[in-house]
Amino acid sequence: MDLLPLLLLLLLHLVVHCSTAQPSPGYFPSYRYRPLRGFYRGFNNLWGPEHQIVAGDQRSVTIWLDSHSGSGFKSIKPFRNGYFSASIKLQPGYTAGVNTAFYLSNNQAHPGFHDEVDIEFLGTTPGKPYTLQTNVYVRGSGDGTVIGREMKFHLWFDPTAGFHHYAILWNPNEIVFFVDDVPIRRYPRRNAGTYPMRPMWLYGSIWDASSWATEDGKYKADYRYQPFVARFTRFTLHGCSAFAPPGCLPVPPSGSGAAGLSPRQNAAMQWAQKNYMVYNYCSDPKRDRSFIPECRS
Repeated sequence: MDLLPLLLLLLLHLVVHCSTAQPSPGYFPSYRYRPLRGFYRGFNNLWGPEHQIVAGDQRSVTIWLDSHSGSGFKSIKPFRNGYFSASIKLQPGYTAGVNTAFYLSNNQAHPGFHDEVDIEFLGTTPGKPYTLQTNVYVRGSGDGTVIGREMKFHLWFDPTAGFHHYAILWNPNEIVFFVDDVPIRRYPRRNAGTYPMRPMWLYGSIWDASSWATEDGKYKADYRYQPFVARFTRFTLHGCSAFAPPGCLPVPPSGSGAAGLSPRQNAAMQWAQKNYMVYNYCSDPKRDRSFIPECRS
């Protein structure tokens, strides 16, 4: 028997596996900060209360969208920086047009001129993966113009098969998005005009975004498949509230306490972006770079 073809096949398998296996970032903020002991210690219902169920022990909340309404919740306090996370499980099957979001915003305090930092799961059709969209809006959707800063990813696991941990770290120097402690995106502060600095609240929601969420609106929400359900647990709100004293220190993105990511975190982020990023606003030839100065450097 000629073993060479078999050895080559095994080598190819190892190369593919090594390129797609989740690397260790070396630092695990989801285990560093204690989750809330009860949902109502940190959040209140914002809308759609009849489409929201909080577990008896308050450790989890289920929200859903149907043809009547979606639902959302909001943190009790605004924050000026912090680490914000939750474990989330998404709905399988047909979810086109459905947006499940976990995000920071001050839209209610500054309507029409707000800041926002988003993790959004864009619904999909059977056989196609969910898209996780990250976004940063600044001062009314971006420097006085409607400018989003989207980066989109397909995940290296099935987000409907179990709970996975998603987080936003926001401090005066940078915003970092995490998936299961792997940093998938770092958005550094370049100047005051492109960085959110005003206090924001933490939100979770599920709603009908048929006009744009799935393949730019090609596929709409189909209520024959309702209800569309999202489950949240292991909430963490760790940081400086808007009312904290000036001595409250911002949360660092790495174990060293310094700004920026560690070398292992950077390597993990490069792995995620190389293998799973499907859209980067800085690489979009249709975008006017005069409105996104951070992409010119």
